[in-house]
Amino acid sequence: MGIHMQVIIALLLGIKRNWHIFIGLILGVLVGVFFPQELYPKAYSVLNFVAGAFINLIQMVVIPLVISAIIIGISNIGDSKQLTKFGTKMILYYGIITVIAVTLATVIAIIIKPGVNAESLIRPDISESIKEYVAGAIQYQQDNLSEIFLGLIPKNPFEVLSKGDMVPLILFVSIFAVALARCGEISRSVVAFFESIFAATMKVIDWIMYFASVGVFALTAVSVGTFGVEVFNDISKYLAAILIALGIQFFIVYPSMLKIFSKVPPTKLFAAISEAIMVAFGTASSSATLPLTITCCEKRGISNRICSFVLPLGATLNMDGTAIVQTIAVIFIAQMYGIDLTPLLLFEISLLAMIASSTCAGIPGTGLITITLIFNGIGLSAQQLVVGFTLLFTVERFVDMFRTVCNVTSDAVVAAIIADNENELDYELLSSKESADKIEKA
Repeated sequence: MGIHMQVIIALLLGIKRNWHIFIGLILGVLVGVFFPQELYPKAYSVLNFVAGAFINLIQMVVIPLVISAIIIGISNIGDSKQLTKFGTKMILYYGIITVIAVTLATVIAIIIKPGVNAESLIRPDISESIKEYVAGAIQYQQDNLSEIFLGLIPKNPFEVLSKGDMVPLILFVSIFAVALARCGEISRSVVAFFESIFAATMKVIDWIMYFASVGVFALTAVSVGTFGVEVFNDISKYLAAILIALGIQFFIVYPSMLKIFSKVPPTKLFAAISEAIMVAFGTASSSATLPLTITCCEKRGISNRICSFVLPLGATLNMDGTAIVQTIAVIFIAQMYGIDLTPLLLFEISLLAMIASSTCAGIPGTGLITITLIFNGIGLSAQQLVVGFTLLFTVERFVDMFRTVCNVTSDAVVAAIIADNENELDYELLSSKESADKIEKA
C-alpha cells in the first residue's frame, strides 16, 4: 500500500475519533455553498460573531502558552550542550523542509504556468478598502532587509508583548530562558511559576475545545459562503499549482522526512495529530492551533521537553506551507505581467520566500502582507502589487486553510523526528489504540 493511502487511512481513523469536528467542517461547507452570504446577511453576521469568538478564545491563550512553554522547554534542558544540540537539530530539520518547499513550489509553478495569459483575470470590481489595505502594507514593506531584521530585536519586551509581535517576543523569551537555564537552582522558583502558568493554560485549552466543532463550522461556513465556488474557476491553474505543491509536501515530503530521519511511523503520527490538522484547516491559523498541536503531541508520546521547545518556535518561524503559497503567488504575478523568470530571479524569489514566510505571523491573512517583501525584492511597482493583490485576495482565505494544515503538520513532524533522535518519544503511547482511546475519554 502506498504511503499516501496509508496517510489518508490514518487521517480517516483520526477523524473517527474526532467526528464532531469533522462534521462541523462538512456542515460548514454545505451551509456556505447552499446558503451564500448575499442571501442571508443576518445569518452570516451571527456566524461571523461565532467564528470570531472561537478564534479569540484560542488566541487568548497563545501568548501565555508560548512564553511558558519556551521557558519551560529551554530551562528544563539545562545542559547548554543539549540546548545547542536541540536547537541545531530544529534549525536543520526546519531548514530542510523549507528548502524542499520553495524548490517544489518553484518547479510546479514553472511547469503549470498559472499566470501565463492571465491578464484578463485582474478584477477591477474588488472593493477600495482592500486596495487601501494592500497599499498600506506595501508602503510598510518599503524598508530594506536590514531594517526588517533589526525590527525583530525588541527594544522593549513589554511593548512587543502588548502588541502581540510574536517573533521579537519569542527572541526575547528564548534569550531569557537560556539565561535561566544557565543560572542553575537559583532560577528554579521562576521556572516553577511558568510551569504553573503552562498547566493553567492547558486547562483553559481543554475548556475551549468543547466548542471546537461549533467554531470550525462557523469559520468554514463564512469562508465558503463569502467567496462562493465561482471564484475558484477564474484562477483554477493558480489554485491547482498551490494544491498540488501542498499535497506533495503533505503526503510525500513529510512521511519521507519521518522515514529518513527517524523510526516514527507516518500513519501513527498523522492519526495522532488529526484533530489539530482539522482545527488548523478550520481556523487557518497555526498560532491558534498551537495549543491543540502541543496537546495532541504530548498526549500521544512526544515529551514535554521537545514539544515546549520545538512547537512554539515552529508555529512562529517554520511556515513551509506559507513559503509554498508565497513562491507560487509571486511567480503567478510575475508571469501575469510578463516578467522574465531567469534562474537568478527564481533563486531570489525562493530565498526571499523563506525569509518572508518566517516573519509571517501564524494568523489568517498575514501571508499576503509579508509577501510584499518578495515583490519589492524583484522590483514590482506599487501599482502592480495592488492589482495583483486584488486577485490573490479573492481566494486567500481558502488557500490559507490548506497552507495552515502544512504549517502545523510540519511542526509536528520535526518535533517527532527530534523526539525520536533524542529518545524522548513513547512509542507505546503513540501506537497503542487502547492508550489513544483512554486519552479521548479522559
